[in-house]
Amino acid sequence: MKNFILAYDIFDKKRLYKVRKIAYSYSLGGQKSALEIPFDKNLIKEFYQEIKLILKDEDKLNIIKTFDKPILLGRASQISYENNGVIIL
Repeated sequence: MKNFILAYDIFDKKRLYKVRKIAYSYSLGGQKSALEIPFDKNLIKEFYQEIKLILKDEDKLNIIKTFDKPILLGRASQISYENNGVIIL
């Protein structure tokens, strides 16, 4: 799995709620419309198939691959993945 940043800007409140609900079900956390999500090839395809049914032309969604090793600042700690699970150290 690789970490990605999901950033979205949805113009309709109903669609925003639906996108947010799906996005947060995949995410490790984040800030409002920017989330950190671990994806592999199959999971990112599954996510996109689910989300594209909601999006309209005026909406914007970006999935951005991050560096393999994040830069940790302050109290941040590395998150590791074992057997597709998340272990917070």
